Amino acid sequence: MTVQPIRLFGDPVLRSPAEAVVDFDKELRKLVADLTETMQEAGGAGLAAPQLGVGLRVFAFDVDDVVGHLANPVLEFPDAEEQDGTEGCLSIPGLYYDTKRRLNVVAKGFNEYGDPLQIVGTGLMARCMQHETDHLDGVLFLDRLDSDARKAAMKEIRQAEWYDRDRPPTVKVSPHASPFGLGR
Repeated sequence: MTVQPIRLFGDPVLRSPAEAVVDFDKELRKLVADLTETMQEAGGAGLAAPQLGVGLRVFAFDVDDVVGHLANPVLEFPDAEEQDGTEGCLSIPGLYYDTKRRLNVVAKGFNEYGDPLQIVGTGLMARCMQHETDHLDGVLFLDRLDSDARKAAMKEIRQAEWYDRDRPPTVKVSPHASPFGLGR
């Protein structure tokens, strides 16, 4: 296991949809270990492979003392309840904005050995599953903010010490249909 550098906003890998995991092998297990260690070292609730520069559909999470990972996630929403709460991202350090998400989620996928896995989450766990799955689709939480909040976030990013002025950022409207009007 090795703590890896986390890619920051503006890096093109964060905007590229990740490929499905097809090999559940030693390399995937090392990636999962690196994701978990890097996430915990950074104090995050989740970390997706693209944030380490790896274009695979896998992420690690650490929410409410539940540490795990999920490969090739597919999200289902058992109801239309939503939550509005503060959200941040390890790839956009220091920024936190209220972001609407679904309150309840069923995340289905696989563990590092290819065994089926299902995570039923509510609240913060549901938020994490949605946030990390968005990363795998090239979507950032900024894309889910309303226009005014997105403008404020971009202003804050441009003033951040870590911001790379030589790499123009891409902020986009989410390509995913939203049952409650997010990303528009």
